[in-house]
Amino acid sequence: MSPRTNAPIPLSEPPVDNPAPSSDAAEDEPRPGRARKPVGWSVITIGVLVAVSATLVWRRDGLAGVLDILTHDLGLFGGILPRVLAGCLLGAFISEILPHDRVSRSLGPESGLKGLLIGSAFGAILPGGPFTAYPVASALLAVGADFGATISMVVSWTLVGYGRAVAWELPIMGADFTLWRIMISLPLPVLAGAFGRFVYVRMYPKRGDE
Repeated sequence: MSPRTNAPIPLSEPPVDNPAPSSDAAEDEPRPGRARKPVGWSVITIGVLVAVSATLVWRRDGLAGVLDILTHDLGLFGGILPRVLAGCLLGAFISEILPHDRVSRSLGPESGLKGLLIGSAFGAILPGGPFTAYPVASALLAVGADFGATISMVVSWTLVGYGRAVAWELPIMGADFTLWRIMISLPLPVLAGAFGRFVYVRMYPKRGDE
């Protein structure tokens, strides 16, 4: 009978359940979007103005006057809500569809004058009202466009926008007024975008270098 040995039994290393992610996997993860506060200074200001206005109406017309205004505004809100929802969905889909690298090259901080001109041209031909323009502008910022090019787009949509010029200004004000007004307004989006880019880079130098 062989003698019993008390040799230690080798222990195997415990399996690793959560290996450290590789650098490639970390780079492939989508970057979180910019967090937005649901209640900011603008919401607080508007809320204070609404409360003051409602108090003045109540003192002058009583509760019936306040309820009449609320009823009318609820109907208006119900008609606007679908367009607001459609505009927000449009902006969200555009931010997912547009290629970030191409937008950054064409409308980013390094795009120079070309980016301002592209933003101005895009704003001039952009159809629809504010429920379309502002969600699209927000989507461009999310996919790599800088403040300058986005300002050029919004200002061009406001001043040059062909849709309003053709539908309203041309038949009411005439061709001469419309053409001269557009010609005078053409440089303004580029100048506004250049100034906005200049101010933004100096106010947020770290963001401007990104």
